[in-house]
Order: sequence, then structure tokens, then C-alpha cells
Amino acid sequence: MSKAQRDAVNAAIREAAKSLVADTIEERRALFEMRAQPDDTRGLTAAETTLGGRPALEIADETRDAGALLYFHGGGYVVGSHRTGARLAAELVRRTGLRGWSLDYRLAPEHRFPAAALDGLAAYRELIERGVDPARIVIAGDSAGGHLTVGTLLLARDAGLPMPAGAVVFSPMSDLALTGESLTTKDGVDPIFTRADIAFFAEQQLGEGGADSPIASPGRVGDLRGLPPFLIQVGSYEVLLSDSVLLAGRLGGADVDVTLEVVAEVPHVFPDLFGQLDEADAALDRAAAFIGARIENSGQ
Repeated sequence: MSKAQRDAVNAAIREAAKSLVADTIEERRALFEMRAQPDDTRGLTAAETTLGGRPALEIADETRDAGALLYFHGGGYVVGSHRTGARLAAELVRRTGLRGWSLDYRLAPEHRFPAAALDGLAAYRELIERGVDPARIVIAGDSAGGHLTVGTLLLARDAGLPMPAGAVVFSPMSDLALTGESLTTKDGVDPIFTRADIAFFAEQQLGEGGADSPIASPGRVGDLRGLPPFLIQVGSYEVLLSDSVLLAGRLGGADVDVTLEVVAEVPHVFPDLFGQLDEADAALDRAAAFIGARIENSGQ
């Protein structure tokens, strides 16, 4: 793994971030949507559909049928769509043989907390109602989508639904009260976000309150007992590093199997840099192995 490669990628990301500054949420959404590219689902079938009453992109390798992946995109709950989530969802499909659904959950500020979590719950419920064995389902997401993964699981548990085989989260938010130390110590180190950026996203999602809800801040106040095994991957350069560490500790304290991987000197959602960064491909290989092991062992 080359430090020169990591440095080059971080420098390129820092420079590219300058061109993504926007004055309005609508402009932010339009810029973020440009991340979706036609080749994100290359070699796979990809079809617009609905799941849980929301638009979704169904992604599959029709030669394989290992199980189901429910994927939640990032974007601070403010930007992004099922199309922007397709890149990482498709790569997990390629590496695991799962059939994937990238969900277009409702965004803030038009639809504040807990609208997105209710959409995640509805999507998971529909997969089960379609006859998909929960023991062959994995839920995954990046950034806000990682946060949404936890919220969806908590709502599913409280609704009496069976848990999926596992969960994979990349650079998740986990405390919308913004208590994490790295929000300060990594401010200026993170090539993508500042503390102010994260505060903006939290404000749009929560409105006047709600940061002390277990669904909003599962890494700080959530009762996480009964959740499935987790894999958390995060970079050491992230302002959200503490959120991953906090979530992992909370899961472990609740007797949930959890693997936390902190990779040095890489940015937010670094697995999305597969094909450009060796650490990203290695992380996705480990994520695929985790998923395969969970699906294989879920009935034991």
C-alpha cells in the first residue's frame, strides 16, 4: 500500500471538493447527482423499481443468487439518490453475488427525521414479505446511509421483525449531537468535510430537536442489543472517525459482534475509491468476505 498513492488521492479529492461548493440545497443535489455514472453498474443488470413505496435501483448478476443486499446511499440525508448509491452497491453485488437494491429514501429538510428510517424499515419489510429469507439479507450504507442502516435495524427490531444476516457500514454518522472528538481534531485534515459541514447536515435532518433520540444518535444513546453482526470501515483522516469508534464501542457493549477497521490516511467512504486506491479494493474484499461468511453461517 503506497503512501504516495494515498497522498495523491487525498490531494485530488481536496481540489475536487472546491468545485462542489453550492449556495442552495437544490444546487448541492444537482452537483452530487453528477456522481452517478452509466458504468457504475457495468456488467450487471440494473432496473428502476420500487421498494417499500420508494424508488429503488435493483442491481444483479443474473448468473448468481447468493442473497439480498439493501443499500442506503450517503449524502448527509440532504443530497443523493438511489442512483448515486449504485456505485458501491453494484461493487458489493459484483463481489458477493447478492441481488442489490439501492434505495431512494426521503431527504431533509423536506422530510426530516425519522422519515428516512421509516423508508428503510418499509423497504426491509417488503423484502421479507416478498419471501426473501432475512438470514440471506445484508443491509449496508455509507455515511448518512450507514447511520440509516443502524436506525432501520433498530426500528425493525422494535417492530418484531427478524434481523438480517449482517450489516456493513462505511464511515457512518452515529451521533447527530456532534460530540465526537475527531470533528475537531480532524477538521482541516479531512479533505472532504469540515465540522461545519457535518453540523449543516445534522441541522437539516433534525430541525429543532431530536439529537437525543436513539435513532438519531445510536452511537451515543441507542440500545443496540439484538442487532446483527456489523463491519465498520472508516479512514483515519475523517472528521467522522469518532462516530465509527463510538458506534463500535456501543455495539460491543450491547453484546453485538462488531469489527471496526480504521485505515490510515484515507478519506471519507474510502472504499468508493476502488480501482484508484489499493486500500479501497482491499477493504471491499474484506467486506465481501464478511458478507459471505455471514450469509453462509446465518443458519447455524
